[in-house]
Amino acid sequence: MLNGKKIVVVLPAYNAAKTLEMTYNEIPFDIVDEVVLVDDASSDETTEVGKRLGIKHLIKHDSNKGYGGNQKTCYRKALELGADIVIMLHPDYQYTPKLIPSLSWLIANELYPVVLASRILGKGALKGGMPIYKYIANRVLTLVQNWLVGQKLSEYHTGYRAFSAEVLRALNLEANSDDFVFDNQMLSQIIFKGFDIGEVSCPTKYFEEASSINFRRSSIYGIGVLITSLKHRLQKMGLGRFKIYD
Repeated sequence: MLNGKKIVVVLPAYNAAKTLEMTYNEIPFDIVDEVVLVDDASSDETTEVGKRLGIKHLIKHDSNKGYGGNQKTCYRKALELGADIVIMLHPDYQYTPKLIPSLSWLIANELYPVVLASRILGKGALKGGMPIYKYIANRVLTLVQNWLVGQKLSEYHTGYRAFSAEVLRALNLEANSDDFVFDNQMLSQIIFKGFDIGEVSCPTKYFEEASSINFRRSSIYGIGVLITSLKHRLQKMGLGRFKIYD
């Protein structure tokens, strides 16, 4: 615990057998109370590695539910365990778990109810090997999103996030997509509800075993991001009504 707050780390996994142990071994268990691993019907030994590591809360989907569907399971389980703070961390070792204390501290001390680990603050993204086309797309999408939703975040696309339980309970997560755009829909919901968002600088690593979506899936994701931001703007202006904001 940190400042009396129970901390649960959730790991939405898909074919993460090669990187799960590296990620798990860096989790600071001096403050982390529970770890939840959700294996989204991987074709590798992700579940077996999780069992060998002794992860008590291990869920394996019978069929692939998608990245967003995986997170829905993660958050339901974390709240069921009585989490006060939930850290969502990709188990592909792109992001270091060593930032968990920093992310948690900001929530445990009631400075922010949501904290993002940003690859863009500082030079973490390009230094860590982010492909240049992804970096440019990240910057362009973030610029448009900030304008449409009235925010000033450095990025919306990180896979390393911390939430208070209060925030998770306030969002209609089940209405969100089961695909990659889930992440952006969730942030849009958070901003729409008026929750403040903090950011900390985060180094990142791109390597062969780390998960990454291809150019086609990235393009679909980008279109989904723009649609989500446009819906946010329309709902805010009273020109539309969309279920995710209910």
